[in-house]
Amino acid sequence: MKHARVRTLPLLITWLLCASPARAQVLISLLFGDNLNTGNVEFGLEGGATFSTINGLDGAGYKSGLNLGFYFDIKLKSNWSLATGVMVKSPWGAKGLPTYTLGDAALDSLFASGSVERRLNYFNVPILAKYSFGRVFVMAGPQLSLGYKAADVFTQDVRKEEDLSFRVENRSLYTTIDAGVCAAAGIRLYKGHGMNILVRYYQGLTEIRKDPVGATQVNQGWHLLVGIPIGVGKAQERMRQKEMQQRTE
Repeated sequence: MKHARVRTLPLLITWLLCASPARAQVLISLLFGDNLNTGNVEFGLEGGATFSTINGLDGAGYKSGLNLGFYFDIKLKSNWSLATGVMVKSPWGAKGLPTYTLGDAALDSLFASGSVERRLNYFNVPILAKYSFGRVFVMAGPQLSLGYKAADVFTQDVRKEEDLSFRVENRSLYTTIDAGVCAAAGIRLYKGHGMNILVRYYQGLTEIRKDPVGATQVNQGWHLLVGIPIGVGKAQERMRQKEMQQRTE
């Protein structure tokens, strides 16, 4: 059994190094989650759906995408706690935008009657005050985000819906830091450290473009999230064994 673990470990490390940043961080969380949980800290994975738009941008409609990250719930006193973490996969932006010139007559002709989906990717770090009413809870506070990717995807219906597309990478047009406020409400499905479900709203407060023209453009959207504590049972057992050891000394 020990030999099997020794052979598996290098393969696992290699896969982590080759994985995307989001996947690598989630895998590390799964491996070491029980070491991050203590009596006053709950650690877990969090993921679900994001529905976003860009407030202040003409024609911007809501776009959807999947999000993934991890969270920390740090107990303070009474029913209060500090909810934070990192959403490592967070798709923002908007869809249904009108096309614009690409500087190429042939491309402009192909996508003249098409549309644009603006895709903005961030690492999100919410820092929220959380108050629990039994299994129901509410949260509010600021959120800081670090942008790492941006693109406009032009699409056009030819034979099938959106079967023609062209991607324009434009990260340099957008600011690195986005800041805003969050409000959320949710419920824990079971007593103790069970799975929780929540809805979180985000309102950006800072302009997302480096060279703004016209109305201020800010991120806006909703997260539908499921949080799953990782390694809580092992952490509690470790704490019980430590307490028993202290009593016998």
